[in-house]
Amino acid sequence: MNKTLALICIIAVLAFSVPAQTASIMIRNASIIDGTGKAAYSADIRIEGDKIVKIGKIKPRKGEIVIDATGLTLAPGFIDIHNHSESGLLREGTAANQVSQGITTLLVGPDGGGPWPIADYFAKLDGKIAVNVGAFVGHATVREEILKNDYQRKATDAEIEAMVKLVDQGMRDGAFGLSSGLEYDVGYMATIEELIALSRVAGKYDGIYMSHIRDEEEGFRAAMEEAIRVGRDAKLPVQLSHIKMGNRNVWGKSAEAIALIEAARKAGQDVTADAYPYTAWASTITVLVPSRKYEDRNEVETGLANVGGADKVLITSHSANRSYEMRTMAEIAASKNISPIDLFIEIVKNGGAGVVCNSMSENDVKAFYQRPWVMVSSDGGIGSRHPRGTGTFTRVLGRFSRENKWLSLVESIHKMTEMPAKRLGIKDRGVIKKGKKADLVLFDAATVIDNATFAEPQKFSTGIRSVYVNGTLVWDGAKISGVTPGTILKRH
Repeated sequence: MNKTLALICIIAVLAFSVPAQTASIMIRNASIIDGTGKAAYSADIRIEGDKIVKIGKIKPRKGEIVIDATGLTLAPGFIDIHNHSESGLLREGTAANQVSQGITTLLVGPDGGGPWPIADYFAKLDGKIAVNVGAFVGHATVREEILKNDYQRKATDAEIEAMVKLVDQGMRDGAFGLSSGLEYDVGYMATIEELIALSRVAGKYDGIYMSHIRDEEEGFRAAMEEAIRVGRDAKLPVQLSHIKMGNRNVWGKSAEAIALIEAARKAGQDVTADAYPYTAWASTITVLVPSRKYEDRNEVETGLANVGGADKVLITSHSANRSYEMRTMAEIAASKNISPIDLFIEIVKNGGAGVVCNSMSENDVKAFYQRPWVMVSSDGGIGSRHPRGTGTFTRVLGRFSRENKWLSLVESIHKMTEMPAKRLGIKDRGVIKKGKKADLVLFDAATVIDNATFAEPQKFSTGIRSVYVNGTLVWDGAKISGVTPGTILKRH
């Protein structure tokens, strides 16, 4: 063997025996808000692989990627405990409208409707997502699996037992708990005994019960009491989804709801809630008539009046007539020379519609956000036609904290990071600490703001400079990086 060939062989052996070195990342001079609720402090941070390996005054290494964060705030990646990106992630794993507002982890399957089987869904996402994803078992999902289309009735004992087995399967697949959507048709007829039986299974795996309660308007008290009782009898924590006072008849009654929940907490129950930062909710048009008498003109008239009138109801999706979309019921009715009541009846007969309804009071939103047991959630997701899908977290930072001063920046970030992480039992994310996963958001606290509106619900926010998921850049301040370092998160 000649000398040249021998040298080539030696180089080849060394290439295979020495592992490739990934450049570490150093973020220097950042104002760090670590998610715990502690005050901000200035420090450098080093990332190696998917972890934070050092925090303090750090000397840059040769070849290290160094980012100067002078004047910027570094926070843990935001965790959205209530997200509707189930199908969106399959279409768009890079999740631009999620990472652009700082979301690094999201939980799908809220409101009783989740992917099924969960293991199959996780397999489809694995390696193809820019965010970390966990899931809930949907109560309505398993109810429909067993009852099929015959769900507008009480389930039999045998059917409940069959549902129990499905919840057990979902929890073994790694779900974080059971979610319910009791205002919607599939879950509406479920008894509290059914809910307790299914929740006990989630509790057995240290999961939680997360509920879109049966009524967020005049019947809110009984609906909240039901959710609290489910948690007490099934012996598991309760999460009240998107807590709100849903129409004008209950404006100002947030104080009553807060007192009810705080009494349960004082009695030793683990009850928390989440909220989105808007006075408009999004749902199906049929929730406007809780009695479900959709052709009763008096009921429809009352339902529209309760939310402030047909001009407060925006049609966001109606497959039977796309020309209705992004117009109010008042506008559509006037253009057709019919009453809003007739329009409602027509739309329901033709398959229903998605709506956004501006019927909440800002004072109630403020009251809930200022409670220490309420965290931030979007109730949006990829493709959402409500601005909360793209602007929730930046809206809280920019409007609620900086402009309105309802809560401090430190409090806001705590509600987006450590709070949901603890609620879900996620131990390696949600705070900035040595050894934790490097899910990080670097932003300008002086300019961060949401830009999404009802006319342009997909418009990206301002002020989010960079977002890292598992140590990899997914958002660079103007666009996605196109990489998919997100991972599947499981409760166990």
